[in-house]
Amino acid sequence: MRVFPEQQQLRFSSKVRVDRHSVMDHTHESAVLRKLFVVGILVNVWMMRGLSADSFTTESTPPWPKKACNESRLQWEVEFCGENFKRDMAHIEPQYWCNLTYFISEYHLFTMCTEKQSHIVHCYWPNLVVESYFIQIHKHFFSNCTMNGAIWVDPPEDTLTALILIPVFLTMAMIALVVWCSKRSDNLA
Repeated sequence: MRVFPEQQQLRFSSKVRVDRHSVMDHTHESAVLRKLFVVGILVNVWMMRGLSADSFTTESTPPWPKKACNESRLQWEVEFCGENFKRDMAHIEPQYWCNLTYFISEYHLFTMCTEKQSHIVHCYWPNLVVESYFIQIHKHFFSNCTMNGAIWVDPPEDTLTALILIPVFLTMAMIALVVWCSKRSDNLA
């Protein structure tokens, strides 16, 4: 088969076009990949900045302290919160001190007060000062609160024996049933 020069030039130019298009496609793909990489890095930085600990603080809870804790002032502030709690508890009859429904709001206010004052004086909450004061409050108001629940005793021996043997016999019966069914299916096959 004879190839004319025009046909040869046409084949060569079409190859060049294909090669030019493939090179252009390759450079276009690499440009898109570079742009995606840059966008990915920017999104990652943006997301990490949005997920930092400072972004999760709310107006009700101040950010964690950055200065040194003033424990002597914290002791005074916690005692002030405790005096308010004691004053509120004085309005509740002592017979109701063990029933949380009677003083839950006062206890909540006391807890929130200690948390707020801890953050004001640049201390973490809870800490040893607050914890020791809470223990004092609990000893003063709630030391006589014991559980009046039922005293657990073992059941009689007959009941205990039945409670143990019933699951054992049921387990053995299930094993025997499985073995019997598998032998029966072997005989039918």
